[in-house]
Amino acid sequence: MNSGKASSPASQAFEALEQQVSALIETCAYLKEENRLLRAQQERLQEERAALMEKNHTARSRVDAIISRLKSLEANT
Repeated sequence: MNSGKASSPASQAFEALEQQVSALIETCAYLKEENRLLRAQQERLQEERAALMEKNHTARSRVDAIISRLKSLEANT
Protein backbone atom coordinates (compact mmCIF):
# COMPACT_ATOMS: atom_id res chain seq x y z
CA MET A 1 0.00 0.00 0.00
CA ASN A 2 2.99 2.28 0.49
CA SER A 3 4.05 3.91 -2.80
CA GLY A 4 7.49 4.94 -1.60
CA LYS A 5 6.41 8.28 -0.15
CA ALA A 6 6.34 9.04 3.54
CA SER A 7 3.05 7.90 5.00
CA SER A 8 0.67 10.68 5.84
CA PRO A 9 -1.31 10.53 9.08
CA ALA A 10 -4.44 9.87 7.03
CA SER A 11 -2.94 6.89 5.23
CA GLN A 12 -1.56 5.55 8.52
CA ALA A 13 -5.02 5.82 10.04
CA PHE A 14 -6.48 4.10 6.98
CA GLU A 15 -3.96 1.24 7.27
CA ALA A 16 -4.76 0.85 10.97
CA LEU A 17 -8.46 0.80 10.17
CA GLU A 18 -7.86 -1.76 7.42
CA GLN A 19 -6.02 -4.01 9.90
CA GLN A 20 -8.84 -3.67 12.41
CA VAL A 21 -11.42 -4.58 9.76
CA SER A 22 -9.35 -7.61 8.75
CA ALA A 23 -9.12 -8.69 12.39
CA LEU A 24 -12.89 -8.27 12.78
CA ILE A 25 -13.52 -10.34 9.64
CA GLU A 26 -11.31 -13.13 11.03
CA THR A 27 -13.04 -12.96 14.41
CA CYS A 28 -16.43 -13.06 12.72
CA ALA A 29 -15.46 -16.15 10.70
CA TYR A 30 -14.13 -17.87 13.83
CA LEU A 31 -17.28 -17.07 15.82
CA LYS A 32 -19.50 -18.20 12.96
CA GLU A 33 -17.76 -21.60 12.87
CA GLU A 34 -17.81 -21.88 16.66
CA ASN A 35 -21.54 -21.07 16.65
CA ARG A 36 -22.16 -23.74 14.00
CA LEU A 37 -20.30 -26.33 16.07
CA LEU A 38 -22.12 -25.36 19.26
CA ARG A 39 -25.50 -25.61 17.54
CA ALA A 40 -24.61 -29.07 16.23
CA GLN A 41 -23.50 -30.11 19.72
CA GLN A 42 -26.70 -28.71 21.22
CA GLU A 43 -28.78 -30.69 18.74
CA ARG A 44 -26.90 -33.91 19.57
CA LEU A 45 -27.33 -33.30 23.29
CA GLN A 46 -31.06 -32.64 22.88
CA GLU A 47 -31.42 -35.89 20.95
CA GLU A 48 -29.44 -37.74 23.62
CA ARG A 49 -31.60 -36.20 26.34
CA ALA A 50 -34.79 -37.26 24.55
CA ALA A 51 -33.47 -40.81 24.20
CA LEU A 52 -32.50 -40.94 27.87
CA MET A 53 -35.89 -39.61 28.93
CA GLU A 54 -37.60 -42.30 26.86
CA LYS A 55 -35.33 -44.95 28.35
CA ASN A 56 -36.11 -43.64 31.84
CA HIS A 57 -39.84 -43.73 31.10
CA THR A 58 -39.57 -47.33 29.89
CA ALA A 59 -37.60 -48.37 32.97
CA ARG A 60 -40.10 -46.63 35.27
CA SER A 61 -42.99 -48.44 33.57
CA ARG A 62 -41.23 -51.78 33.98
CA VAL A 63 -40.53 -51.11 37.66
CA ASP A 64 -44.16 -50.09 38.21
CA ALA A 65 -45.29 -53.32 36.53
CA ILE A 66 -42.96 -55.38 38.72
CA ILE A 67 -44.25 -53.65 41.85
CA SER A 68 -47.83 -54.35 40.79
CA ARG A 69 -47.05 -58.03 40.24
CA LEU A 70 -45.31 -58.26 43.61
CA LYS A 71 -48.30 -56.66 45.34
CA SER A 72 -50.59 -59.05 43.51
CA LEU A 73 -48.51 -62.05 44.59
CA GLU A 74 -48.42 -60.75 48.15
CA ALA A 75 -52.20 -60.36 48.21
CA ASN A 76 -52.68 -63.93 46.96
CA THR A 77 -50.61 -65.48 49.74
